[in-house]
Amino acid sequence: MWSKDEKPVSSKDFSPGRERFLAEVLNGLRKPQKELPSKYFYDELGAQLFQRICILEEYYIPRAEASIMEAYIGEMVDLIGPRALVVEYGSGDCNKVRLLLDNLHDAVAYVPIDISREQLLRVANDLDSNYPDLEILPVCADYMSEFVLPVPKRFSDRVVVYFPGSTIGNFDPVPARNFLEHIARVCGPDGVLLIGVDLKKDPRVLHSAYNDSEGVTAAFNLNLLRRINDELDCDFQLDAFKHYAFYNSRKGRVEMHLVSQRDQVVHVGGATILFARDESIWTESSYKFSLDEFQRMAAIAGFEVEKVWTDEQQWFSVQCLVVPGGTAPSRKTGKKLGKK
Repeated sequence: MWSKDEKPVSSKDFSPGRERFLAEVLNGLRKPQKELPSKYFYDELGAQLFQRICILEEYYIPRAEASIMEAYIGEMVDLIGPRALVVEYGSGDCNKVRLLLDNLHDAVAYVPIDISREQLLRVANDLDSNYPDLEILPVCADYMSEFVLPVPKRFSDRVVVYFPGSTIGNFDPVPARNFLEHIARVCGPDGVLLIGVDLKKDPRVLHSAYNDSEGVTAAFNLNLLRRINDELDCDFQLDAFKHYAFYNSRKGRVEMHLVSQRDQVVHVGGATILFARDESIWTESSYKFSLDEFQRMAAIAGFEVEKVWTDEQQWFSVQCLVVPGGTAPSRKTGKKLGKK
């Protein structure tokens, strides 16, 4: 590894360009139920707003997950073993992975994957300074797209995918299974997935978590329209839309919407999009699982649940999933990541 004074960490860049961003926005807004891809929440401002959400009193997930990680990190690293190549999807500010990196036995490399390039490079350089013996290999990408996993300089005994938070709940059921199947292929035989899974609970707790009293979640949701305006030269009037989130008990998910406050016309990339009063744009789903529901989905995707840890209230879980296949030989990894 180079000296810290020579140059910053370099990265692989597979981030979606403007044309793809515009195409996905138009595709979503032309559906009968208008929608926008939640992955575009995370520009620089969106990432900052999400960090604020994570310290809100109502948003229980970060505290519950942190309590689990701190209580059981020893068990987790023992299950993972030495010389792991750690891959994190949607790495964000990389704060969560530090506890894992601090405790792993002789980790080979860390591959943070995130769509927000500015934040990714900033935190990758910070990690490079704080973990001088660990190779940091950042990848800027939509992790649902096709891209290549960087090859570390050292051999690894196993691939460990880290997927914290409740992001698996942002996928609808079939895409969630498909994504887990993809991760199983990335991990390979004997590979490990350490994943956060939000659990079913009192709907009143969920309502408060996604409708915080300070309005940070509302600002986060509306920031998606601001980003579209700025990057795609559109003319959404932000004050003409209102944040709305509710728990859909039949589907087992929280839904976030932006609701039009009047009849209006919006211009997107030369296209005209009509909104009726009270018509909504669906921006995100967050599915909640029972332990049995998630175990069944993981099994279909090719994983066995090795261990489940929960917080005291059993609101959240961290799960260790393994790909059956026995002990894998040491290998230098150069696999494709992304949607298959």
